[in-house]
Amino acid sequence: MIQYHEPLFRPPSEARSLIIQITLGCSWNKCSFCEMYTSKQFTARKEEEVFADIDAFLPYADQIRRVFLADGDPLVLSTRRLLRILDKLKTTFPNLQRVSTYASPSNLARKSNEELKELYEAGLTLLYVGIESGDSKVLECIQKGETFETTIEGLNKSKAIGMNSSVMIINGVGGTALSEQHAINSAKVLNETQPKYASTLVLTAHKGLEHYKNRFLGEFEELNQVQLFTELQLFMQHLELEETIFRSDHASNNLVLKGVLGKDKERFLEQIQLALDQPSLANLRSGFLKGF
Repeated sequence: MIQYHEPLFRPPSEARSLIIQITLGCSWNKCSFCEMYTSKQFTARKEEEVFADIDAFLPYADQIRRVFLADGDPLVLSTRRLLRILDKLKTTFPNLQRVSTYASPSNLARKSNEELKELYEAGLTLLYVGIESGDSKVLECIQKGETFETTIEGLNKSKAIGMNSSVMIINGVGGTALSEQHAINSAKVLNETQPKYASTLVLTAHKGLEHYKNRFLGEFEELNQVQLFTELQLFMQHLELEETIFRSDHASNNLVLKGVLGKDKERFLEQIQLALDQPSLANLRSGFLKGF
């Protein structure tokens, strides 16, 4: 069986997927908020190692329906290398229905339309994209390496050839000073790209708030719970989505929202307002009162 190079991460919705590491770590690895791969040096794994991991599951070949390609940003690899891996997956697992991976907007933008189409036709159909924010100033402060424009370009380029995307926004990532523009411009990015899936989570400083502040390029003041709900409310008010499946149910979220935007927008806004006005009646996780 596979000996994974820890730590290993995958999206919650890939809980039942076979995870194949084709890269180790993240080639960017500068984001102020992220500690996922700071213990690793980015490496592209040798093809024979990847193929050996795939072959290790030959006894279960008929049972494999979904594969998630790890680690942080496999699309930094050449299209030719990715196509060989996708072909190996397809020939090894006859009932394979979906291959997914993390992706950055910049890596998507670097691929030509023809390359993305080849990857899609080879089975790569779902991309998990951490947008974090749609505001260029916030993105600069958190050292994301993206802008409002590059985020839209990358997402729409992949969408045009049929790939679905699951995007994520971080509530509170810009602090109090940038909260309003973070909320509004994050909504604008989603409106411009109309992703298949979208979610929010709340900023969590895994190594402590001071560590995050030291990596944040600017002054940072943490939002309290009321401010987090207010930012989420402003974000939701500016969303103009058509058929995006939305989730706000990460462990960091004190207010759980699940539905489809836009048909559930008004319901979500009512739940957020209830959380602000009468928190004891809202669908809140335990411990939400911290920060009031």
